[in-house]
Amino acid sequence: MYRLLIRPILFFFDPEKIHYFSFSLIRFLNQLGVGGMIRSLYQIKNPKLERELFGIKFPNPVGLAAGFDKNAVLYKELSNFGFGFIEIGTVTPKGQIGNEKKRLFRLKEDQGIINRMGFNNDGVKAAVENLKSNTNVIIGGNIGKNTQTLPENYTEDYLKCFNELHPYVDYFVLNVSCPNVSSHAKLNDKDYLEELITAVQKANKTFDKQKPILLKIAPDLNNKQLDEIIELVKITSINGVIASNTSTTRDHLLSENKKEIGGLSGKPIAEKSTEVIRYLHTNSNGSFPIIGVGGIHSEKDALDKLNAGASLVQLYTGFIYEGPGLVKRINKAILKG
Repeated sequence: MYRLLIRPILFFFDPEKIHYFSFSLIRFLNQLGVGGMIRSLYQIKNPKLERELFGIKFPNPVGLAAGFDKNAVLYKELSNFGFGFIEIGTVTPKGQIGNEKKRLFRLKEDQGIINRMGFNNDGVKAAVENLKSNTNVIIGGNIGKNTQTLPENYTEDYLKCFNELHPYVDYFVLNVSCPNVSSHAKLNDKDYLEELITAVQKANKTFDKQKPILLKIAPDLNNKQLDEIIELVKITSINGVIASNTSTTRDHLLSENKKEIGGLSGKPIAEKSTEVIRYLHTNSNGSFPIIGVGGIHSEKDALDKLNAGASLVQLYTGFIYEGPGLVKRINKAILKG
């Protein structure tokens, strides 16, 4: 029903406007008391779906990727659709409006999205307030820097978000691979990444309960760069990697707006993301957990990433194109496998 009836209506409108309309609609439906009905339709509870990773027990391995609920305003309602965990953000120390609109583009013929949002969010304090009422949703905190922050202060931005969010999230993600932020090159420098990870780990040790820290990487890294990521994980003992973020490549696209500047997500990067996972898993001898994300539009797409070495998977663009039923279908396929 979603693909035949609901999606054509949603796709008739501007993608960013319909995103916020959908948020309002989901919230309204839950206020009417239909949350239980949504859970009965989409949630699957089965011990065989449970996954324990870096000390966290996930009810199932299918999560919602960062970027959908940036400000942690709808994580409870979204969890009703059967997600095993929700990743909020990217959160920055100060709220910022992001890049100039129009900045979000559907690539319908390619089943993809190009975005150049620019970390638009309400800031870390707003996210904290929204998370204070959480009771049972596993939350990942995806953190980054403000656009106007000078390079010498990048680490300070990450630490600000880390310290503020620490009591309210279950794991952290250092977003260093979004192509829509300034001075992107420094965030991919191996020496700087080692410095950043070390600083965040030091802050982590000041808390009674330490939280897992993951690094989110781009799908466009070559084998040499991926080898550096493997070495970086070994040197720093960071808890894991999320592969992958959006891509800057535009290979074999059909849509008219394929040349828009920004990060490409969805079906066009599915194979590339899976190969990054496979390379990391194989060449590290499976020495660290990987969360697979990028182009999951079907059960097969998810299973491909799990078979390539991912321990968990996340949806974003596929959730938009395929609807909430995709979460349930993936979990059912995992049980069958």
